[in-house]
Amino acid sequence: MASIDDAVQTEAPRSRSRLRGGLVTVGTVAALLAAMGLTVLGLGAADNAVANYDASSWLWSAARSELARVNGVTARVDTRTEIPGARQHPMQITQTDRLLILRDLQTGQVSSLDLATLQLSATTRTTPGLGVSVALHEDAAFVVDAVQGIVRQLDPRSLTPVGEPVRYPPGITGGTFDGKGRLWIAVPSQGTVSAITAAKLPSAPASAAGAGLSPQRVESYDVADASHELVVSTLDDGVAVLDRTAGKLVRVQHGEVHPTALTLSGPAALPARTSGPRVPVTVTADRRVLLVGDGGQESGFTVPGEGDRLRPAVAWANRFYCADEATGTIYSFDAAGQLVETIRGRANGPLELEVRENHLFINSPDSATARVVDDKHQVREVNKYANDVLGGDPPPVPPPPPPPKKPRVGKPSAPRSVTAAAGNAQARVSWRPAAANGAEIIKYVVQGAGQRLEVGANQRAVEVKGLTNGETYRFAVHAVNAKGDGPPRNSNPVTPTAAVPDPPASVTAQERPDGTVLVKWPAANGQGNTIARYAVTASSAGTNAPAGESTKTELVVPAGELEFGTQYAFTVVAVNSKGAGSAASPVSNTVVPFAAPGRPLNLRAGTVANQPGAVTVQWAPAEANGRPVTKYLVDVGGRVSEVTDTRTTVTGLGNGQNVTVRVKAVNEAGPGPEATATARTVAEPRVTVTGSSSTATGATVTFTVDAGGGQATCTLTTTGEPAKAGACSSITMTGLTPGTNYTFTVTASNAAGKGTATRAQKTQPLYGIATCRNGASGPEASYCTREIPGERNGNEIFEVTRQDNDRQAGWVPNGRRLQAYCKKSGEEVYAYIYNNDKRSTWWVQVNYEGKNYIPWAWLNLEGGDNINVLPTC
Repeated sequence: MASIDDAVQTEAPRSRSRLRGGLVTVGTVAALLAAMGLTVLGLGAADNAVANYDASSWLWSAARSELARVNGVTARVDTRTEIPGARQHPMQITQTDRLLILRDLQTGQVSSLDLATLQLSATTRTTPGLGVSVALHEDAAFVVDAVQGIVRQLDPRSLTPVGEPVRYPPGITGGTFDGKGRLWIAVPSQGTVSAITAAKLPSAPASAAGAGLSPQRVESYDVADASHELVVSTLDDGVAVLDRTAGKLVRVQHGEVHPTALTLSGPAALPARTSGPRVPVTVTADRRVLLVGDGGQESGFTVPGEGDRLRPAVAWANRFYCADEATGTIYSFDAAGQLVETIRGRANGPLELEVRENHLFINSPDSATARVVDDKHQVREVNKYANDVLGGDPPPVPPPPPPPKKPRVGKPSAPRSVTAAAGNAQARVSWRPAAANGAEIIKYVVQGAGQRLEVGANQRAVEVKGLTNGETYRFAVHAVNAKGDGPPRNSNPVTPTAAVPDPPASVTAQERPDGTVLVKWPAANGQGNTIARYAVTASSAGTNAPAGESTKTELVVPAGELEFGTQYAFTVVAVNSKGAGSAASPVSNTVVPFAAPGRPLNLRAGTVANQPGAVTVQWAPAEANGRPVTKYLVDVGGRVSEVTDTRTTVTGLGNGQNVTVRVKAVNEAGPGPEATATARTVAEPRVTVTGSSSTATGATVTFTVDAGGGQATCTLTTTGEPAKAGACSSITMTGLTPGTNYTFTVTASNAAGKGTATRAQKTQPLYGIATCRNGASGPEASYCTREIPGERNGNEIFEVTRQDNDRQAGWVPNGRRLQAYCKKSGEEVYAYIYNNDKRSTWWVQVNYEGKNYIPWAWLNLEGGDNINVLPTC
């Protein structure tokens, strides 16, 4: 892998005469964006140039591989920029009003983007993983290689080196600017902190490397004993260094060093940058925050909730904001340490808090939500995906895992493998970690030769100096956690001597796909004595710890001993048969251990309701384990596909098919373990009739439908009638003939096909009363009862719908009950006084000598005499 010493410019535009250029046209911006493969959505270039000087900040959305510029005044996204090939990648963003530098932690690519013109100034490669960081202040940019101990200034316009780098021992920490433009670096192996100032940039980017100007280390201070674990937070003017081993906070301001002893119950953390006079020190295990001012520790407060996933508290406008990544909640405390506001999050996961442009920006890179807090502490929510310009939403954020069971807490165990190697009037003591037993180890204590040395929990090696050559020494090492001191373990005896071997001349390291790291070196010169073994130390950001020992000229560090995705370099000490050890070798190249990815998380598979033979599959990203996940292998019922997203739809399966879904993530090391789930494709519906009922002219069929996982629609049909659609539980068909036997068919349809069931049901008979009542006197008194050929009377029944003597079927007396079937239009008949002046052209087919017709004027239908209930014949 390339270190920052090897960083080269891989893409840069034509040089410009000065760093701060003018505006560009929309057409120019479009051309530039097309050339650099970025998509910018929202404002035009002229708007961008203005907006960048507003209170805005660029925030990362990993699920969309997208940067969103959030305006702090409006709490809205005004521009979005897609970053190709970075979906689900963690991204470090450093920015000023004018410039933005990105570093993709999974690929190591560093890109510089000019925010006024939306021009990609340059890209360069660094070693991927944790260990390299980027710092930016006004026009000064630095890349800090904490593993190698190299701090190099870059021209942000071209990412070309500026002068010579500043070099430190391996395993430095820090790398953030204070408010005065000084870059602060801590060296745990020496117990020092120093400030670097940037060289002035030349007028043209191309001349930066050869301009004869270099960054300068302008200040250096002793802040701790050597090999203490140090954490850095830069101030408005100066730096605060937390000595986690000794439990003290050291302020370096105006050339003076001011230590403050703290009462810490466990390892503590600082924000990278602190605004204001008080530094918040967060003890994550106890959810406790201590506030340290110029005069020492002032007060403290406890953060509500459980667990240790607290981000370091951030100071802003005389308040302190503490984010709990387990719940997505941000707690706000006033200057007196009182909880004044609880900001509920929409999702758990990483939270990034940054103070810039007189606002506090709170970003959740794995979700759609961010928040902006102004200096009056008004909190406003921001939807980074507003307007859905890029299309579909990303997979839903998985629910937070259940809180882990609280471990039994006790004192730590004894360290493992305590070894000592003699040097010239000194000895090097190293050891393997002790078991923490539920409370994180704070420090190690080394005792021997009348000395007591405290060593950082992440160091695990120390040089004991001031010894007498020829005298034999033995050392004891024990660990300390919040519960107290653990038992000691003794080293082998050693006798310091001036006859020490030479160190190996060089060291190389190679990460391998099985998760191991192979470290090799040439045989050392024993200077007359036999080399008995070699001790290998691994250095990462802020850490130097033993990696193992070997009697050969190589060591394989087992998988899991080093963190995947974190940068490491190695040094080797040769130890001869008399126990004398050499100085450390030169530092090796940097490697990033990796292995096959983890199992995809929260795999869910389901039926696609509107598509036959298909299932939908989605999952949360797998742990990358040191290399980017390049694809996922999705096996659904034996049909294998490759996808780069975290969801897919697989088609071409059978209807109603139960399938097993298997998903594996793939990276450079190969496929990881599979996650499994089951699903079923949509099946043809199944209909079960549960009952039926009828009226004289309608029928209702009730039923249940197993939709087969799909979305069913239902209809009811019978011969001679139009189909009736309805709910898939009950359908009523009207307009039927009374007293008639019907066979009804229920049909349910979905994407896979149809299902049917039948039901026989007879409509209820409908009756009418033949009504013709005689008048009071004269001919009217006998009209309804006389039968005189050629004359009319009431209640006559015909074969047709007119009063045709030749087609008369008969006559019925008043009050006869007749079964009615249907209605038919015909000759108008007026019943006069004999049936309440009823007049109509409707005739009713009745059961009389077969099916014949009687005028509705003479037939009063039961149930309200509503002719409309009858169907048309």
